Amino acid sequence: AAAPAPRGPSAPARRNPFCSLNNNNAPPRAAAPQPPAPAGGDPSAAPFWQFLEPACEEKPSGRAEPAGGADILSLTEDLHSPTAVPKVPSSPRQEFPADWSIKTRILFMSSQPFTWTEHLKAQEEAQGLAQHCRATETTLPQSVQEPQLSTELRCAFQQSLVYWLHPSLPWLPLFPRIGADRKIAGKACPWAQDEALQQVLRSDWCVSFSSLYRLLKAGLCPYFYVCCPQFTVLFRAAGLGGSAVPSAAIAPTTRGFREALRSEGIQFSLPFVEERTRRQKNSEEDLGTEVADGLRGGSSAEDAEEPALSDDDEESFSWLEEMGVQDEVKKPDTISIQLRKEKQEVQVDHRPESLALVRGSDTLTLLNLLINCRSLVAVAGPQAGLPPTLLSPVAFRGGTMHTLKARSARARVPGGSEDVFSLEVLGPVLPHTLRALTRLLGPAQRGAFRALLSTHQPSAAFNCCPEPQEAVGSQQDFPACGLHPKALDELRQCPTLGKSAIRFLEMKDYTYTWKA
Repeated sequence: AAAPAPRGPSAPARRNPFCSLNNNNAPPRAAAPQPPAPAGGDPSAAPFWQFLEPACEEKPSGRAEPAGGADILSLTEDLHSPTAVPKVPSSPRQEFPADWSIKTRILFMSSQPFTWTEHLKAQEEAQGLAQHCRATETTLPQSVQEPQLSTELRCAFQQSLVYWLHPSLPWLPLFPRIGADRKIAGKACPWAQDEALQQVLRSDWCVSFSSLYRLLKAGLCPYFYVCCPQFTVLFRAAGLGGSAVPSAAIAPTTRGFREALRSEGIQFSLPFVEERTRRQKNSEEDLGTEVADGLRGGSSAEDAEEPALSDDDEESFSWLEEMGVQDEVKKPDTISIQLRKEKQEVQVDHRPESLALVRGSDTLTLLNLLINCRSLVAVAGPQAGLPPTLLSPVAFRGGTMHTLKARSARARVPGGSEDVFSLEVLGPVLPHTLRALTRLLGPAQRGAFRALLSTHQPSAAFNCCPEPQEAVGSQQDFPACGLHPKALDELRQCPTLGKSAIRFLEMKDYTYTWKA
């Protein structure tokens, strides 16, 4: 075979600046010709682009969408171009709103290096874990001049990456659980055909679940998540999320699950459905006012009567008797009327609008329902016999300590001489973790960085706001629970993001702007 032609001096190979985001042990790949074809780009850029795509703002219609294997340099250029950055609020603020969704990935970018997050010493790692277990508060100056030499900063970074999980099976990805069948398929699951082993797993899970709830009631755990194959539950302690009593948010739900709640006597609300009903009622009242104004302006009485007709109850059909056709027109029976009333609720099944909110003592009844609910664990498929995943910011009985994966990289801005540095955090990033990381990155990156956030979409519905009469002020008393006091103050706020979640966050001059 003919030997490959040597590379000429006029065509130097372009090195992928984000090669450290991939497997360093992989064999080197041949450089793609320049300019890269849409379908033949550098394969090593794919993981980075796959993360950027869901987090970035929708692309303008005048720009073609890059292919999944496009050159990473062109993607970096798009990232720094004005059209690629989402539009953010024009007024910067000292804090960003509370976000109760779980993030799967966060990519921080800054003009300052993130080398201070790398190669922690054994003593720094141990100190960070000890600070987490002892709930030690770390206070940093507004600006850290030498982050690489700041042991306090590096220990606090290790502390911020810790979370607790149950069950812990290192060879299985236990988050997310919704839509995880493809990731779990083919993995070793010895309990799938062993009922005795399934019973042991379930028994341990019930002990851990009960332990978390007791910690929540005692104010020693601020919140925790129960991740099931069908839905996710967020338990919050009293005083958090704008509620004066303990609360539990469930999303998404189905009509069958809501009927199970009613059969157990659990009172719950559907905030999104109720809000839409209120809006429709207000719009109908406004329409009635406009019709009345139109009548005073000379409109016919027949036109005014049309909006008032309703088939929600039998009285609405009394006009048929006046016309003498009540026997010729088939009126809907009681069952049909009830189905029409429930139509709006049924249509939201499996959607964010189906979020159910349980408050007060009913959260204990919900706990018992989930413990005794056999359908909570899949009976078939890759997740068969596997209990739901418990995620918590603090230690609990049966919980296993885990740390998020963090890795940094650098790249040269196309057409310039400046470098852009990045820090990628992978794993279930809980609400307090996002705030802990931003609180560290502010002083370390001199008050300037960007963040692209990828959200576990089923958890975005947890940002719904409770009803006004249930809301509490920021003065609600809350005992110490291991979180930074500033983070607690921020998580006390009523959520304002609705069904959305923060997906772009920027700090500039120590103030935040964001995009949901």
